Amino acid sequence: MTRTWQISDVTEAARARIATARLAAAYGVPPVERARLTASLGAQLRSCLTKGGTWRLTLETGTASRAGARAGEEVLHAVVTPSPEAAAAGQPPWRVTVPCPEAVADVGVGAVADDSAELAQALLGADEDTTLVLERLAEQEGLVDFHREELQQTNQGVVALHAELDAAGRAQREAFAAERKARTEAENARRRLTFLADASAVLTASLDHHEIVRRLPELLVPEYAASVDVWLFDQDGDRPGPVHAAAAVVAARTGRPQYAAAHPGGLPGVDDQPPSALAPDRPLLCIPLPTRQAPLGVVTLSPPGERWDPDDAVMLVELTRRASIAIDHAQRYQHNRDIAETLQRALLTELPAPPGLTLAARYLPATHGLNIGGDWYDAFRQPDGGVIAVVGDVTGHGLRAAVMMSQLRTALRAYAVDGGSPGQLLTRLHTFLHHLQPDLFATAVIARFHPDDPTMTWAAAGHPPPVLRTPDGGVRTLDAKPGAMLGIPLRQEIADHTVPMPPGSTLALYTDGLVERRAQGIDPGIARLADALGSFGPAELDGDLEGSADGILRPMLSDSERDDDVCLLLCHLSGTD
Repeated sequence: MTRTWQISDVTEAARARIATARLAAAYGVPPVERARLTASLGAQLRSCLTKGGTWRLTLETGTASRAGARAGEEVLHAVVTPSPEAAAAGQPPWRVTVPCPEAVADVGVGAVADDSAELAQALLGADEDTTLVLERLAEQEGLVDFHREELQQTNQGVVALHAELDAAGRAQREAFAAERKARTEAENARRRLTFLADASAVLTASLDHHEIVRRLPELLVPEYAASVDVWLFDQDGDRPGPVHAAAAVVAARTGRPQYAAAHPGGLPGVDDQPPSALAPDRPLLCIPLPTRQAPLGVVTLSPPGERWDPDDAVMLVELTRRASIAIDHAQRYQHNRDIAETLQRALLTELPAPPGLTLAARYLPATHGLNIGGDWYDAFRQPDGGVIAVVGDVTGHGLRAAVMMSQLRTALRAYAVDGGSPGQLLTRLHTFLHHLQPDLFATAVIARFHPDDPTMTWAAAGHPPPVLRTPDGGVRTLDAKPGAMLGIPLRQEIADHTVPMPPGSTLALYTDGLVERRAQGIDPGIARLADALGSFGPAELDGDLEGSADGILRPMLSDSERDDDVCLLLCHLSGTD
């Protein structure tokens, strides 16, 4: 089927449009496609009339062969051919194709009435498809409104969800921030406690208060303080002079920490003071060194930055308190040590010089610890011409041990005036000590020399055995069974032992501080002493017994920190009269 219309004015254009709509409906073109066809055709015809001339509209049906339609499907082709003038101007034909799924046989189209009423009626009929499309559009608009409302509700839900997520995220961030803060505070607290423990260990490791004062600034600078000044009061109790900050004076007088700065420090347990005239631009923290009676001094610190963290200030106050305890203990220890050492050295009397017998003694106090006061030596003559040499060791240390040692020494001299062998003297000392100080014990070894007796008599009570060097250079340990320690709750009779001692012999009496080492025991030390004593020639012992004593101490003490007193008494019989 083919239809053709010549179009040169509006009426012809309208008739052609109406006829196209009716033919499209007759051939089963869907309403939407018909509406698109008539709308596109109307727009094209208006464009053609604007350009002028005569245009030709051709409608034909056929089978689909173009892209966009199924093969074998019936379609309706519409072609608008330009006038010769437009064609000459290069205007291309206008074409459109729509499917005809319900194609019918050839349909005749009557002539369209010429009068206006019939034309209007025809136009209305032609626009039935448009009405149907508008109804479809109304339905679609209702669906669009429904979906728009759902979308709005969905958007509101999404907004609410976003608000909830934002609130949850904010709460989570706040929780994370609180956790980080708590973790940071915990790490800082752990760091402060670790520092406090380590610093306390360093301060209490020394019994020299000068060393403690020297180490305190090394511990605090530069992490916790820019500078540290430790001011110890005089032993007479004099209080601060004009060279110290006013806040330090107040701290010394009140015993409370003071903070001197232009602005309050807000430090717990610390009083605020005006800036110091000595350092007006620098905050000062003045902490007293407290004791039970009165402060030992004041520690003045300046902050590493602009000011201190309150927790750091609390830690500094606690560290200063511990430093004060360490200094106080060191000062008390040094005081007691000085008294004990002075007393002990005063009691170590000058050795006698009997004919044919040379004596050399050495006493060395412990290098650290309050171990002074227990070891002693003595040598004196008896009325019958004999010479008593003794070395002893009182258990315990310090002033009490030194006093007990002096009492034993005095008692031994008193007992020896009445005569008696070394064993008898030790037995009497045992009874004396047990009744005088039941909680103190002692060890001792006594050797007795007599110019008319070629033997030496000795006795020991819980003491390391003497070491004897004979004139031929042989060395042996006098290891006969000794008695028990002096003062133990046990009755005992301490036996005497004799050994030949020709001229040129040397006897070494000593305390366990010379030979005993914690890691080795006492036997290896006694063997080393025997080796050292045997290394001297007869001439050295005859000519310089004092030098020989030093020669023994050097190798014996070279590997020791000397945490106990050391006594050595050498007794040498001259080789010639």
